[in-house]
This record gives sequence, structure tokens and C-alpha cells, in this order.
Amino acid sequence: MANDLQNKSQLTVLAIESSCDETACAIVRDGVVLGESISTQIPIHRLYGGVVPEIASRNHALNVNLVVGEALSQSGLAIADVDAVAVTYGAGLIGALLVGVSYAKGLAYAHRKPLVAVNHIRGHIAANYLAHPTLRPPYVALIVSGGHTAVAEVTDYTHLSVCGATADDAVGEAFDKVARVLGLPYPGGPEIEKLAREGQAVIPMPHPKMAGKYDFSYSGLKTAVINYVHTKEQRGEPYSKADVAASFQDAAVSVLAQNAVALAQEKGLNTIAVAGGVGANGRLREVLNNYAYPHGIRTLFPPKRFCTDNASMIGMEAIVQIRAGAPFADLSLDAVATIPLRSH
Repeated sequence: MANDLQNKSQLTVLAIESSCDETACAIVRDGVVLGESISTQIPIHRLYGGVVPEIASRNHALNVNLVVGEALSQSGLAIADVDAVAVTYGAGLIGALLVGVSYAKGLAYAHRKPLVAVNHIRGHIAANYLAHPTLRPPYVALIVSGGHTAVAEVTDYTHLSVCGATADDAVGEAFDKVARVLGLPYPGGPEIEKLAREGQAVIPMPHPKMAGKYDFSYSGLKTAVINYVHTKEQRGEPYSKADVAASFQDAAVSVLAQNAVALAQEKGLNTIAVAGGVGANGRLREVLNNYAYPHGIRTLFPPKRFCTDNASMIGMEAIVQIRAGAPFADLSLDAVATIPLRSH
């Protein structure tokens, strides 16, 4: 069956994503989204200042059947019309992932469809194939999400070489933690960006040098913000939260841009594709363009709706895998909380 689908003129995939706080389904046909439905839990988790895993799992279970039905309705297709069922099996919250994996396995078994297991981060990279159909490897991927921060050389559609990664906090995680310190609601990234527009990057922030040439560290930057705010508050001194946000944001995104451009230059590559939720950050887009343009390097960003968690990117990655002849999953597929970026 794998070979038959690999050479089929058109591939249609039903994809399910439930790795964190978005329950999503999409119907994707060779890079075109025919139907898409996302049920967000952000208003629920905002009450707690972050994602509560047990609540996330419960809401995925309530919503997964609804989003699948809505995506199919939008596409005008039935389950019988799709070629395969794809699902995010990791990385993410284990309970949340289990809802999607269990549902996808049941769907594939009941309708005798092949099952494709998708790495969530590979899905974020594949969002660029949706947004930029002419993109071809090799290129540099700048991976920026709540759980991962890395720069990688994408050598072909199913292989990448991680050249640098964070030694501690991921950049998205740092944004959320700094937002909490400043009293901003969850999710922190968009709130930091919004507040930063009202301030200036005038507060000195650390730019740690790591042992690895292209590695990152955000723990020191996060701690510097916490110490600055706490010191001001303990002394009763006024300070600008907007300036703190702007200073933190500039420090956070500048090192991303520097490392990505430096890697592209070393590898002789002229394209950087950004993957992950922080790719929606307008300041990152501006700074990366400013670093890359003088070197003749183009920068690619998916639309913001494909930066955050969605099932369309999962469907696109599944199509990439099928076209490359990757093996299908079987019904022993299980959810995995952590997956090395080098894994499929």
C-alpha cells in the first residue's frame, strides 16, 4: 500500500493534532487545505496562567470528534475519500497526545486506512511547504516553539541535521515565563510582543555564549528579567514594563537571527525557513530579515495561522513522508512526550 500511495497522482490526508491545547483536524490534498477545524482551549487555560494537562486532555476528548466532522464537512469529502489518516504522536503533553493517537488509530482501523505517525516539530517545518510550494531542500530551518529551539540543516524532505539547540529553556517557554513576571495573561508570546511595541529596548540584557557554535540559552536571559523586575519592586522604584518587554524580546530574537544566518552562510545555503509558534512574532520576522538580507539570504515564514499548532501542517508532513516512501505506523503506535529532532 505504501508504494501505491507513494506514486499516486494526488494524495488526500486527514490529519489530527492534539499535542497541547488545540484540538485540530485538517483535510490536506497535496499542499492544499480542503478543510480545517481548530478548537482552542486558550480561554480555559488563561484562567490558570498556563496549560493544565488534565484539563487539556479532557477537552481534547470532548472536541476531537467535532473537529474531524467539521473539517470533513468543509472539504466536502467523506472518510472513504481520504488516502490516509495522520496524527501527531509526539512531542507534547502525553495525555493530550493520547487522545489524538487513540482516535486516529480507531479511525484508520475502522475505515481500513493507512496510519501515518507525525513528529510535531517536523510538522512545523512542513508548514513551510504549505505556505511556499516552491521550497526545496537543502535549507536552514529555524525551529522556535514553546518546547524546542534549534537551527538545523534540512538536507532532504525526511532528514535534517541539528546544528544548534537550546541548553535550557526554549524561546517560547522564556516568553511565557517573562510574561508571567510582568503580570501578562497566557499565552505570553503575543502579549510580550504587544507590550513591547509601547517600549524601547534600552535595558541591558545578557547574550550568553554557549559551548556549541550555534547553541542557545534562555535561562540567563529569563533570570535577568526576573532579577531586574524584583529589584525595582523591592526598592519601590518605578520601571517601564513596556521597556522590559522590548529589551527582552530584542535579546531573545537577535540570537535566533544571528545563529540562523551564520549557519546558512557556513553551509552555503540561501534560504532560512522558520518553524514554530514564535515564528508568528513580528519582531523576529523583522530582525531575521534585517540580518539575512545583506547576505542574499531569503527568509520564509508560514502565515501566522500555520505557525501555531494546527493539523494542516501535520497533514502536509504526512504527505511528505508518504511521497518519500516512509513506512506507515501500525496499531501499536503510542504517544511519546519527547522526541529527538533527528527522529521521524
